[in-house]
Amino acid sequence: MVKEIITRQAGGSITATLPKEMMDRLHIAPGDKLFAIETKDGVLLTPYDPTFDEAMRAFEQVRRQYRNTLKKLSE
Repeated sequence: MVKEIITRQAGGSITATLPKEMMDRLHIAPGDKLFAIETKDGVLLTPYDPTFDEAMRAFEQVRRQYRNTLKKLSE
């Protein structure tokens, strides 16, 4: 889906309003965090937190390495 979004001045920042149908499809609501990621093609605006993904990858490594220990701790 391609939508034209117009930016507006808000103090020292610029704001952009997302259309309701786009917010509904992305499951975002007022107050949710979005992340702006610069790419070679422009700016990617996403509710996906890249640092959370890094933390989950690190946890997966630890979980495999200490599987037995974590199982004992859960008992």
